[in-house]
Amino acid sequence: MIALPEWFPMRGQRLTSLMGLSMDGSRVDGAVLRRTNGSLVVQQTFSFSLSLDPLTADAELVGRELRNHLDAAGVRERHCVVGLPLKWALTTHVDLPELPEEDLPGFLQIEAERSFPYDLATLFYASSRVQIPGGKEQALLAGIPRNHLQLLDQVLRAARLKPISFSPGILALQSPGEAKAPGALALSIGESHVGLAVVAGGGVCALRALEGALLNETGQRKPNADLVARETRITLGQLPAALRETIREVHIFGPRDLAQHLADELELRLEAMGLKVEVRHVYTARELGPELPSNTPISPATSLAGQWLAGKRPALELMPPRVTAWQQLSNRYASGKLRTVGAVAAVVLILVIGVFAFHEYQLSKVRAEWVKMSAQVKELEEVQKQIRQFRPWYDDTLKGMVILKQVTGAFPEDGVVTAKTIEIRDLSVVTCSGTARDMQSLLRTQERLRAASGISDLKFNTIRGKSPMQFTFDFHWSEGGGR
Repeated sequence: MIALPEWFPMRGQRLTSLMGLSMDGSRVDGAVLRRTNGSLVVQQTFSFSLSLDPLTADAELVGRELRNHLDAAGVRERHCVVGLPLKWALTTHVDLPELPEEDLPGFLQIEAERSFPYDLATLFYASSRVQIPGGKEQALLAGIPRNHLQLLDQVLRAARLKPISFSPGILALQSPGEAKAPGALALSIGESHVGLAVVAGGGVCALRALEGALLNETGQRKPNADLVARETRITLGQLPAALRETIREVHIFGPRDLAQHLADELELRLEAMGLKVEVRHVYTARELGPELPSNTPISPATSLAGQWLAGKRPALELMPPRVTAWQQLSNRYASGKLRTVGAVAAVVLILVIGVFAFHEYQLSKVRAEWVKMSAQVKELEEVQKQIRQFRPWYDDTLKGMVILKQVTGAFPEDGVVTAKTIEIRDLSVVTCSGTARDMQSLLRTQERLRAASGISDLKFNTIRGKSPMQFTFDFHWSEGGGR
């Protein structure tokens, strides 16, 4: 069996102490935990701000600054799990068809390539599957630019740290439960925004960073309860109805005064939706698995480290695997005797020579076959080139009219919801803006649009005003037009 490097996540099961780091803007919060006799002990907590941005400044300089702060706090722990800034994450939802389990990763990769505005070579993504009451299944895809993760990894290693996991910190505060367990909506007050996460059906249903949710008045932060309530309603409104009905609690995390103020403001605004608002300040008994001391304050850093030491893995693991062949080989044979190493090296050399010889033989066969078929391939490429050139002139479908018909049919005839502009790009991406008399009419129109054939990935981008309300939404068209 191949021995894995010490930073690889599976080795986290053997750790007895671990540091959790939560990064939010320039602020870094941390906690060092130790597991002893079935319980967890918080050995250190610390907080500081970085003057250098890990994404723009030199990694060595940022790592040196981070190391200086840790030394000043007396932190000696090297292994760490890191809560990523929620602003880095891109998310999309995918309805899962009935496929064999081994085919789902390939399907999710195709959906990620289609949904994310980045090439997957520059993006690392993870998925969380959700069981919808009634038998259907949905998945949330969360992606982060690979360059962000690489830069953060370089900064941590420059600070002489050994990261073993990257994941959104808010999901450590509100982890998904069992598929049949009640769902919950979590709000985490950060440095410059409020993070929102919805967990239900055994997975993560939504993950957002609410910009503008914190106001700065006279140098003091104040939560924008109206914006948070509105975005909460919109987020829940985008979930399947059967899943939305399982969510009855809103948990608020963050500084005590700000969290209590936001809870008081939201309680009246969300009462009509049957949501109970609760402020979470301390951990309950055995919330992380092993027992924590009573009245331990809740923080993303403590939850990240505590859950990992308890054997619970993140709902969205966003640390790319990095195991090189040389590391595997060296770890496997480093403890053997010199003659064993020599024998293994000789065998490997023989295998390499054999592989190259076989490879050359295969190449020679392929070259011979190519010489025979190259003329036909060239002729076929010319035909395909002409087909691509002249295909638009022979397209007798009416995709644009079909799209307009589907959109028109979804709007009510009494004019309570009207469209002002409709933009169709490449006969596949549709953007519509208009006005609505009230939210209920707009939601009914949204349901009709979702039910219409050919419409997918319907998303409301903006909703402003009360009566009338201005809105903008877009969706993808995936069916051909009628004859």
